[in-house]
Amino acid sequence: MNQTVDIRELNALIEQKSSFVDMITIGMDKAIVGQKHLVESLLIGLLADGHILLEGVPGLAKTMAIKTLSSLVQAKFSRIQFTPDLLPADVIGTMIYSQKSESFSVKKGPIFANFILADEINRAPAKVQSALLEAMQERQVTIGEETFKLDEPFLVMATQNPIEQEGTYPLPEAQMDRFMMKVVIGYPQKEEEGRIVRMNIGGERPLIQPVLKSSEIVEARNVVRQVYMDEKIERYIVDIVFATRFPQEYGLESLKNMISYGGSPRASINLALAARAYAFIKHRGYVIPEDVRTVAHDVLRHRIGLSYEAEANNLTSDEIVSEILNAVQVP
Repeated sequence: MNQTVDIRELNALIEQKSSFVDMITIGMDKAIVGQKHLVESLLIGLLADGHILLEGVPGLAKTMAIKTLSSLVQAKFSRIQFTPDLLPADVIGTMIYSQKSESFSVKKGPIFANFILADEINRAPAKVQSALLEAMQERQVTIGEETFKLDEPFLVMATQNPIEQEGTYPLPEAQMDRFMMKVVIGYPQKEEEGRIVRMNIGGERPLIQPVLKSSEIVEARNVVRQVYMDEKIERYIVDIVFATRFPQEYGLESLKNMISYGGSPRASINLALAARAYAFIKHRGYVIPEDVRTVAHDVLRHRIGLSYEAEANNLTSDEIVSEILNAVQVP
């Protein structure tokens, strides 16, 4: 009975603390037509303190989405266009020699912001990618002999274009694992596209006012950690991730030769964190299995290695995740 009271209290707290989510969603809707999934994914990344990799053809409002989000939260926004000639110093900063003072001073790079848009991350060579990924993981940057902590909140949204393969440097699997979610964005619906055209030919850009301070995001993250997750849900998450490693143990013999490697413990952690953040977005103080199922594709699609056999059969990691979700018993 005590637990029921606790859950009620927690629900009331979450409902009160998550009220800003609606304000952010309304603000995003002013600038972006449709793309609900993209907006939700950005909020999950922001609340669960995870970075997001976006895949979609050009012109699907990826840049607009993160720009609008940084306008709604009083935070610093930075956009880095990745190109083959980019250097790590162009991202993190460098030491500059001043003749006047006869000494070196630090010139900070665009990484020193709250929201980073790493546009077309697969266009830059491995050296630059690893400089960005180190900052994402360690939340600090070393320039010369000095180490600088990055400001909170710190969210990297990297984009990659799925259609161009020439002149690209695909992210290695281990580096892909650093991203909490890989979100695939599709084209808008016909009605939505009509609204997009009307909005843009009208020439009126909606004025986006900040509705939140960055310190409130840090506070909200602490509340997200209080969202209740039952042991049954934890076991469900572990079962889903284990099914990506040993599908035969879950009655999925057909997938055994299709998967070259499954999700790491990082997959389980991120699945739990994303499910909690999703419950918070839905103004709920506890996680239900549906929350886990909703975020599972985004959290797992880049963490499953496909074998040559899977590629020969045109099997995608999304289809594998769907099969696993259908096979693993829901608590």
